Amino acid sequence: MEQLKPLSSMQRFRKEGFFWEIANRSMVSSLTAEGSTGIIAEFKRKSPSKGWFKEPGLEVEPVVSHYNKLGAAGISVLTDKQFFGGDLDDLIQTKVITDVPVLRKDFIIDEWQIAEAKAFGADVILLIAACLTPQEVRELATFTRTIGLEVLLEIHNEEELEHICDEVNMVGVNNRNLKNFEVDIQVSLDLIRQIPADKVAVAESGISKPETIVTLRDAGFKGFLIGETFMKEENPGKAFFEFVGKL
Repeated sequence: MEQLKPLSSMQRFRKEGFFWEIANRSMVSSLTAEGSTGIIAEFKRKSPSKGWFKEPGLEVEPVVSHYNKLGAAGISVLTDKQFFGGDLDDLIQTKVITDVPVLRKDFIIDEWQIAEAKAFGADVILLIAACLTPQEVRELATFTRTIGLEVLLEIHNEEELEHICDEVNMVGVNNRNLKNFEVDIQVSLDLIRQIPADKVAVAESGISKPETIVTLRDAGFKGFLIGETFMKEENPGKAFFEFVGKL
């Protein structure tokens, strides 16, 4: 990232970023709209623990176009290359061929990355509490809001609740234990009551059955980020269609 900064300055993003002047789509509105599936469907090529779900050259369009047409409330795009095989081109393509909010999912630690996200088409950025201090979350979220994007803050446990601040729009609870990669939706069910009522709650990881969404929705969650469940299938778009049909 540091090597790219001189080539793509903040000023250049503002001046030449194709999506800089385009009105951003609101994921908060999409998740809370009447009749919304609440599903944030993810384009995810690989994971650190399970390797490649699809070949590195998988095209974005066949997957995200189905997500878009079949009821996704939003689409998450992994742009980290080292651990998830992602690319900023995936973000651009997703924005161009969809009309729902697009989340850039990456390890964001710098305002430059947030400006980059806007320039490349993101409507929402992810801030991971495990990577940041509460003060850093507040500062990065403040900058994000000033350029018109929304913020999804990801937490994993009760200790990270202190990272929640006025500047974040949504709070995501990741049910995956970062130490052993085990997944348990009880993490979301335990934390939902401690998430401020004015923050849209999003459950992440471990959602493989429609019944799980019903349980989480009854608990108060509005958003459900699902990636592996669809991407591990031969046809992710078809898997999404069947999942929503059962829901």
